[in-house]
Amino acid sequence: MEILGLDWHAWLTITLTIGMFITLMKTKLPADVVFLSVIALLAVTNCIPTEDALSGFSSSTVMVVGVLFVVVAGLDATGVLQWIVKHLLGTPKTYGRAIVRLMFPVAVLSSFLSNTTVVALFIKVVKMWALKLKISPSKLLIPLSYAAGMGGVCTLIGTPPNLVISGFYADATGEQLGMFSTTLVGLACLAVGILSIIAMQKLLPVRKSPEEELTGELNSAVHYLFVTKDSHLPGQTLGDIDIMNATQKCKLIGIVHFDGEVEHIDQMSQEQVEDVFLLGGDTLLLTGDREDVMAIGKRYGMKHSSLEEEETKGGAYTLLSSLIMLAMVTLSALDILPLLHCAVIAALLMLITRCCSLKQAKKSVNWDVLMVFASSVALGKAIDHTGLAQILADNMANICGSHALMAFIILCFAGTFLTEFVSNTACGAILAPVAVKLAMAMNVNPLTFCIGLMISVSSSFATPIGSPTHLMVYIPGGYRFTDFMRVGLPMNIIILATNIIVTLLLFPL
Repeated sequence: MEILGLDWHAWLTITLTIGMFITLMKTKLPADVVFLSVIALLAVTNCIPTEDALSGFSSSTVMVVGVLFVVVAGLDATGVLQWIVKHLLGTPKTYGRAIVRLMFPVAVLSSFLSNTTVVALFIKVVKMWALKLKISPSKLLIPLSYAAGMGGVCTLIGTPPNLVISGFYADATGEQLGMFSTTLVGLACLAVGILSIIAMQKLLPVRKSPEEELTGELNSAVHYLFVTKDSHLPGQTLGDIDIMNATQKCKLIGIVHFDGEVEHIDQMSQEQVEDVFLLGGDTLLLTGDREDVMAIGKRYGMKHSSLEEEETKGGAYTLLSSLIMLAMVTLSALDILPLLHCAVIAALLMLITRCCSLKQAKKSVNWDVLMVFASSVALGKAIDHTGLAQILADNMANICGSHALMAFIILCFAGTFLTEFVSNTACGAILAPVAVKLAMAMNVNPLTFCIGLMISVSSSFATPIGSPTHLMVYIPGGYRFTDFMRVGLPMNIIILATNIIVTLLLFPL
């Protein structure tokens, strides 16, 4: 039996997809668990063949992302990333120049590396740099996160949705996209984005971070310890875990709860402190030696705010790892070897030349990201297999008639809107089959639709939940939820318009 032209498989897929969105927005369940649960239910109910449900785990795009973790580990272990951060910023004399000196290099790095890795490297440096320039860190941390997102769309490997969408395009057309297919559009959006931030600098708030409120000193050595889902702490009190005695070499100065409430430890009695409940997503702020703080975090299963620093190799290793990275990019860009082959060779060379150890390589792989990525590919196939993609494409084609331009604008708007609430990878996986089928139904260039969609699903500016990098700067910048909306909504409109115009100029319908 069909309802509105859809069978029960299609309606179940719609229900599970909507339920997935609501679950991700309203709960703190891990994204990989939510995605895998949805794919499992789709497979069990025959909404998607078993081979399609597992296809994401054998996808070349997922393999590329996994192998690139090892390449980045080599760059990190040899000090390449730290050297870049140290020598990029300088001492600009105006805010506009500071924004350019910050956003452009961050975007370039994010074009080839994980944007979360880049932002993690820059957060502490930017805060100290802001002190030197006498600028509030909150005026620089949002631009830092925006730059990482806009840089990711400049190359095929810069962000996972680019690989997801390119995979659907290749399946439908038999043509592989090059590493720099999105570069010109991405650079145009980046240039407009930097100019927009400079023009809208008054919309960026001046906030005090939690440690500034607690210590009154911007440059005090404050460390964050995050209460994660993996620890046993949620639901316990500070008294239950006796953390006050555990911090004899450090000082617990405050707690930022997951909802933004700040507990000032110095303003509380011993009894009140011991009665403070810890919840998942809370952040403990401590002063003292970094190693002592990390030891406390390890003891209680909490995560430290910065990347764990290991001794880096310098000299010849730094040069060697840089050459390996450049060779990988060059061979792929010139179509001498497929991207997956280039990435695998680069990763092997990082290990063979001892730019990174096997232990560092294993540790670098983010399995949560890979699970979400693989599940997103399978979800896109489910939407295609159940006929949802075709029906959505046909309905959009009927609404737009012969106006392919209108269809393209609607698709880009949908990508920009949806990515504010769900991961850009999931958004790309859902809309990619619709984009390809819509373009083919209207007999226009599917590449135009795919390029526009790649930019759109990574153009998340208006909410802190729209991107992991936004969440990374949220607490260090002392932001409120609405701070992102003030500057982010105009940015969404500006980048959306830039994306549409430049994509149509470079890739005509």
